[in-house]
Amino acid sequence: MSIKSIARPAPATRADQLTGKLRLLRMLYPPVMLGIFLLIPLCMTLIVSVAQRAPAGFYSPGFDLSHYLRFFTPLFLRQTVFSFIFAAVAASCCVGVAFPFTYLLTQLSQTAQVFILIFILSVLSLSEVIISFSWSVLLSESAGLSNLLVFLKLLPQAVAWAPGLAAVLLALTYRTLPFAVLVFYPSVARLNPEVSEAAQTLGASPVRTFFDIILPMQRRAIVTAFLFAFIFAIGSYLIPQMLGNPQHWTISVLITDQAIQQSNLPFAAALSLMLMLLTLVLVCLISSTSDQETDL
Repeated sequence: MSIKSIARPAPATRADQLTGKLRLLRMLYPPVMLGIFLLIPLCMTLIVSVAQRAPAGFYSPGFDLSHYLRFFTPLFLRQTVFSFIFAAVAASCCVGVAFPFTYLLTQLSQTAQVFILIFILSVLSLSEVIISFSWSVLLSESAGLSNLLVFLKLLPQAVAWAPGLAAVLLALTYRTLPFAVLVFYPSVARLNPEVSEAAQTLGASPVRTFFDIILPMQRRAIVTAFLFAFIFAIGSYLIPQMLGNPQHWTISVLITDQAIQQSNLPFAAALSLMLMLLTLVLVCLISSTSDQETDL
């Protein structure tokens, strides 16, 4: 047998070929899915945003930047600032309710935790339409919670709390609360109980232990939950439209109005891209600031 025949590599088996194809598929699958579900719709939205509005309510190809310039008019700038502030308040309320709830949840038995988590997951199956209609009934004057308070002698007469800014805030908090709990639960459940016991042994009260020990340890999870809730709140349009007055409508409601009611698809696309860009910049700023504080 010659030396060349000995040094010749063995032919690839069918299993090796299959492994190579699977490896190639794993490498190509993420960028392909990213292109199909993100890049292609984003490019289509960008093309529509610079198109010319057609009199029939559609659009014609073109390159018109007036839709972006219209975004900087006082009306849309005011609603954009209001939307971001209101989404931040809703996200803060969501985190303020979700974190203590999750911390107390982890103190329960394993059976109780599983039952409550299943209930929270079932809430995620509710659409924004169902949530909006449910809260509009609960906050109404005829069949709402105010009738129960009248029955308990806590209110002199039934009142309607919707439409109103508080109703929108309450519904958005309810909508985003399950997502925040699911973000908090893994990190809070891994907390070492000996940390709290050591703090209380040194004289710290349970409240001080919670604010001085537990909260700083969960800073990254708090920021993540806040961003989740903020993105859901800034993108919600049905809850502000159904439970709020026109002055409480967010920029997402105006985008829907331009696309459906006004039949101005180019301007709606431009508003959508500006909203996405501003949200992305804000999320990056908050994330980078949180990472720098964590490193310190």
